[in-house]
Amino acid sequence: SIYPFAFRHIVYQRNKMTETNPNKRKSVTFSTSQAGAAEALRRAKSGGVNYDESGVIRKNTEVEKQVISHERSAERIVESLPADDTTIPTVELFLPEMLKNAVFVGHIVTDLDSVAGAIGAAALYGGIPALASEVNSETQFALDMWGVEMPRRVEEILKESPDVDICLVDHQQTSQMNPSIMADRVVGVIDHHALQSKTIVTNKPIYIDIRPWGSMSSIIAHTFLTHSRRPSKGIAGMLLCAILSDTLNLQGPTTTEWDRLIVAVLSEIAGVNDIQFLASQQFKAKSKELAYLSAHALANGDQKTFSFNASGFTGEIGFAVVETTDDDVILKQTGKLIPELVACKKEKKLSMIFLAVVNIVKLKSCLIICGPAEMAMAVKAFGGEISRHDTLMDLGNRVSRKKEYIPVITSVINDGWKIPTNLKRGLSVIGLDQLGHLEVDPNDPYGNVERVGSFLHSDDDETEEKKEDSVMLE
Repeated sequence: SIYPFAFRHIVYQRNKMTETNPNKRKSVTFSTSQAGAAEALRRAKSGGVNYDESGVIRKNTEVEKQVISHERSAERIVESLPADDTTIPTVELFLPEMLKNAVFVGHIVTDLDSVAGAIGAAALYGGIPALASEVNSETQFALDMWGVEMPRRVEEILKESPDVDICLVDHQQTSQMNPSIMADRVVGVIDHHALQSKTIVTNKPIYIDIRPWGSMSSIIAHTFLTHSRRPSKGIAGMLLCAILSDTLNLQGPTTTEWDRLIVAVLSEIAGVNDIQFLASQQFKAKSKELAYLSAHALANGDQKTFSFNASGFTGEIGFAVVETTDDDVILKQTGKLIPELVACKKEKKLSMIFLAVVNIVKLKSCLIICGPAEMAMAVKAFGGEISRHDTLMDLGNRVSRKKEYIPVITSVINDGWKIPTNLKRGLSVIGLDQLGHLEVDPNDPYGNVERVGSFLHSDDDETEEKKEDSVMLE
């Protein structure tokens, strides 16, 4: 089957309804979005994307691969939905009555999944979305992008209506609840996190929907679909952005097949033609608050892979970019970024990997170098000044991966460059198991994914620098 039973069921129900009463369903005209994969498919050639006239091929990113693989399923699912966001009256019988007119609110230090989930759930169940705290730059980007109104603060709503029912979304621990919420007013929880010691305790049965998925917004979107409800374009876009955020563009360890399918479906509904461009723009908005991002998020947030097949070098190179107004915030994490880059390189079987930190105010950049092969290429391609124990190169006023990084590397490779045979050993000789594994900290309000258990990591920056100095290019 090309899609799961729950979605086959709604297709059957919609088709049955159309047969018995054709007027119940409007005809659907598909957009050219192709489940978010239209741009990737348009540019596809020889298994990748022609990046420039030099012939270098950019491989599709993980999020592009997934929306392409789920394109047919997504289009058939969307076809089964009503043509707009109106509801079929009988569908409401299947929704929990206790959530109607409730206030849907996420956790404090709120993130995009909390806000988008609250907005989507309020539309689905007939309630009011609310904020537990001020929104971050990524959430503001999504609200602006999709033209969705900013929800009110929950304190304001409770001041006006102190007896209103509350449904918690994206959390269920009292430590993450807004202090103005009383536990006895909570009538529901919709979440995707583990139940732990501070999970809310209630004196009456409440509605619970907790699933081990990568994003709470995936749960809301799935419920829309299984109830034959089409979310509006704005809500579909908000839910889509939230899933991309929580799953790190479908690359995070919590990502499930449900998240991948839902991303393709929401891309179709929201009319997204280029899913990678959306993910890239969203990461740029998110990176305005870099102090909250983990090394894993920074290294993978806007990373692309390029394939080469030349006389001297055949392989794939990963190139990540972080744009910021304060590059020192990123460079202070170099001790964690280097092992993260090495781990990513080994996981993705890359020949080399780079991370460029671009200061968008000064229009200057620097390159984080994680090994001897990377150093050899950087010296040949860019020749900038090297510092920080041979882990950082000044790239001057180069700021564009598309125009100033990849074309130069391509030119060097096409001129016959080879990885030198006399290189010193670097971190790549270390086993992946020694570089740790990815975990989501359940106590982190930002839901950051961190690599833990690496013998290279330390809370002491001075110790990290010593380790870089002694291990980096031994």
